[in-house]
Amino acid sequence: MEDPGGNTVSESGALGLSDAAWAVARQRGEVIAPLAERTVVSCALADTAADQLGISRRTIYTLIRRYRDSGGSLASLAPDRPHGGRGRGRLPEAVERIVADVIATQYLSRQKRKAETIVKEIGRRCRVTGVKAPSSTTVRARIARLRPELTVRRREGIDAARRLEPAAGRGPDANTPLEVVQIDHTPVDLIVVDPFTRQPIGRPWLTIAIDVFSRAIVGLCLSLEAPSAVSVGLCLAHGATDKRSWLERLNVDADWPVRGKPKLVHVDNGAEFHSEALCRGCDIHGIRLRYRPVGAPHFGGVVERVIGTFMMMIHDLPGTTFSSIAERGEYKADQEAILTLTELECWLALAISGPYHNTIHTGIDEPPLARWRRGMEQAGEPSPVGDPKAFLVDFLPVVRRRIQRQGIVIDHVAYFSNALIPWIADRGRGHRFLIRRDPRDLSRIWVLAPDQDRYLEIPYRTLSNPAVTLWEHRQAVARLRKAGREAVNEVAIFRAVEQMRAITDQAATARRAARREQARRAHLKDAPQPKAPQPPEHAEHQLFVLAKPFSDIEEW
Repeated sequence: MEDPGGNTVSESGALGLSDAAWAVARQRGEVIAPLAERTVVSCALADTAADQLGISRRTIYTLIRRYRDSGGSLASLAPDRPHGGRGRGRLPEAVERIVADVIATQYLSRQKRKAETIVKEIGRRCRVTGVKAPSSTTVRARIARLRPELTVRRREGIDAARRLEPAAGRGPDANTPLEVVQIDHTPVDLIVVDPFTRQPIGRPWLTIAIDVFSRAIVGLCLSLEAPSAVSVGLCLAHGATDKRSWLERLNVDADWPVRGKPKLVHVDNGAEFHSEALCRGCDIHGIRLRYRPVGAPHFGGVVERVIGTFMMMIHDLPGTTFSSIAERGEYKADQEAILTLTELECWLALAISGPYHNTIHTGIDEPPLARWRRGMEQAGEPSPVGDPKAFLVDFLPVVRRRIQRQGIVIDHVAYFSNALIPWIADRGRGHRFLIRRDPRDLSRIWVLAPDQDRYLEIPYRTLSNPAVTLWEHRQAVARLRKAGREAVNEVAIFRAVEQMRAITDQAATARRAARREQARRAHLKDAPQPKAPQPPEHAEHQLFVLAKPFSDIEEW
């Protein structure tokens, strides 16, 4: 017979190839030969060919080069002989054929058989053939290395696979680390528990940032709060800064060298990604924002695939909710839950810095960490973020207020510092100050000083007031108004917050919602509550408090 290049070859055993290898070469030849005749092969054509053959785009280009260099020899398209090593096969040829056939015909089918069933079928066929069956771990590893698009298309159909396909054939390309970073959120498929009572408090949210070039995880934010501008800012701040202090705080012994400010952040059209806080923060630090096309959520395929990868790993943890009710079956997630939010954060840090960063990624055919380091050697190390805390403040939500005699008042709460006195004297000449505040802790705000290009940290005017979250504050105001209080003031708000906390603490052992709210404000308990200094006698202002520099701000 003749191969697509016109060379005469025998039907089997050509050039010392096995029947299985020759069958693969012929299958590849039907797809690669037409592409090799083209002067330019676009990424869209390469992706289509990759889907047909179940391999990566990079491998398609490698096969095209081999085919051209060999003068059109079909043997050049045969798979490399396995010779061991990470990411390479070690199975005997007869076992390899059985594993490949069972996965292709039974796992990648609409019947969607479980991995356990595939392991048993491979074992049965190996016993019939008289060869030693591979271990369950080996088979599951082969399944895990399958391309997500191929797996979903074969098991669930084309419509289900569209969410993993990039619009117009591809998403933003990246040739160097941090050139493109994708960010997205997901509720974690796991119930976490209260660290003291060990009672379930619900599912947390994960915000994650991935470098498109290397597939390395740049940063993350794990929180009980729903996605917001704050969680995006925390994720960016985590990604831009050195992670050693964070790992030490978690008591995690790991290496996670990925850090730096991205050049372009690729996000969906959620409200939090259009917030003034994020847009202003990106402008300040020279980060470009690009949004997915409307109606094409699958355009962020890189980050969605990595989220899917981690959720599959989390399904092995106690307390998982799985990805659907049908998959969960009779499993009681609440009863099995044992991990706290901090313990889950530790687990994620180990999973990312260990297995994920150091295992060959099918999309790039090498480990993410190795590709990151190679990219850094070529492009150079990213410029460090000088002040991580100041960087985070640049991404906090923005409000604007004029200055008053008692300082700055936001939602009935007054903030004051000596640093404001020069502007109080002339009432800021009508200037509306740009202010940043952290919804997780309203005990301080950051005011952009006019013409000084710097933020001043301004505390409560009444320092004896407890630190509260924005959620608590809004609930207190709503409660007062519902009770018919027309005049809502600062004293009444903080008294209502204290009463709400007392009710929550009493109900914490009985109701999940109450336990969850208790956990959401747990970080406030560790913050020392300063006592108000005594003002000078006959002072015009009741409180004289210096603005605290960034270096004195505690870790968030």
